Amino acid sequence: MAKRDKKLKTTLESYKEQIEKHFEKLDKDILEKKEFIARYHIREINNSLIASLEKIRIILSKRGKETQEEEELIDKYKRKLEEYKKKISMEE
Repeated sequence: MAKRDKKLKTTLESYKEQIEKHFEKLDKDILEKKEFIARYHIREINNSLIASLEKIRIILSKRGKETQEEEELIDKYKRKLEEYKKKISMEE
């Protein structure tokens, strides 16, 4: 099981990197007033990446692994995403 847990943690780190990249692209798109593309990044972060992070966190928590840090990170990403959603709706 240790090998599988290590693989899950590696995947978790990969998702974190992808989310950060999408947030960077989202910043750029908002500055350039590319609302359509910004909305894509919001959906991608919310529906794919954060959902995947939550699934991995659940799997790890069922195995007795500490997931408090991941849970806080997911909440941070959700709050940040809500801020971006508000920015886009203000520009409409």
